[in-house]
Amino acid sequence: MRRSLGYAVAAALLTSAACSSPQDGDTTSKAAAEKRTVRPVAGCDARSWTNPADLSPTRTPARCSPGAPAPLPLSEPRELTIATGTLSAEYVAPLQVALDKGEFKKEGLDVTLKVLPTPDALPLLAKGDMDALWAAPEAAVMNGIKGGFDIKWVAGNFSPDPKSKSGLWVKLRNGETAGRAPMAGRKLGTMIGKGSVIAYPMEKALETHDGGLADIQYQQLGSADVLTALQNGGVDSAWLLDPVWRKVDGEPGYAFLGGQPLGEPLGGMLYGRTLLADDVDAGVALLRAYIRTLNTYFPPDYKQNATFVAYLAELLKADEQILSSTPSLRMDWEIREGTTTRLQSAYDAQGVTEGTPLPESKTVNRALYEEAVGHGNP
Repeated sequence: MRRSLGYAVAAALLTSAACSSPQDGDTTSKAAAEKRTVRPVAGCDARSWTNPADLSPTRTPARCSPGAPAPLPLSEPRELTIATGTLSAEYVAPLQVALDKGEFKKEGLDVTLKVLPTPDALPLLAKGDMDALWAAPEAAVMNGIKGGFDIKWVAGNFSPDPKSKSGLWVKLRNGETAGRAPMAGRKLGTMIGKGSVIAYPMEKALETHDGGLADIQYQQLGSADVLTALQNGGVDSAWLLDPVWRKVDGEPGYAFLGGQPLGEPLGGMLYGRTLLADDVDAGVALLRAYIRTLNTYFPPDYKQNATFVAYLAELLKADEQILSSTPSLRMDWEIREGTTTRLQSAYDAQGVTEGTPLPESKTVNRALYEEAVGHGNP
């Protein structure tokens, strides 16, 4: 059997460990956080924090006033590099806007966005050669943490609008309906393959259609090929992202089975030891600029602003009409309680992780964004 992406990355991380001294990541990042004082932040009140245990799909994402939290320039400028798998996807828009509007600069940060796939970025992040990763806590990340590295998910990115149909689509067979489309044995087209965070929402959708993550065949395809394969019969189901699902929505013979849970971000910012422990000031400053960007430029209905949509389209090098054809993302910097536990359960069902699941204390650090908005834990 071909070794999974998660195992391959874990091997790369363990190899890099041989070239550097091992670190007790949980201890170092916890110690760094314990030394810090959290102070109230102007413009960030009770609305700037929500209880992580609140999993309600109608939860209103945390928000401060526009322009808050105000910049707190570092005493010395820092150069930071953030790896991201793409610069054109809408979920990367906050980073692009922050860079274009000078929000990072206001904090004394010289930020570079570098296109780099997660498997390539993870070893660099673990060794301190990369400062942050805009991605998701995928199976490769979990395996890397199990390999001994201090890599944590420190901020969320978005959850879908209730009207979005980004997610699992199936090509119906004779006699099947959207409410009854058995998935066991189907071939699924996906850009990531096994080990992606979509395993979690996909598992929920499959459970209601006589299938499971171990009962389907995975066909990894390029982003431009997933829809084509679904339409021409190369695969009979696919995970379609915004705005690709618009091509089959309402067409006879296709059904939407489910997508990302409402109100629960599944990705965002990942930090390594550098920003978790060695330079926490810079780590907080980076999140402060990101959070301020969401508060200032991304209200819940940001796509109702035609001027802003045109600006985003130009910034992302995207088609303005296509960008405006899908609902606004619910930008959200917070991380829900138990998300990485649910993700690991799905990875285990796919057979791409081994060993005891990691507790949230090893995978998530909320302290930095909480400090940025002035929320101190009781």
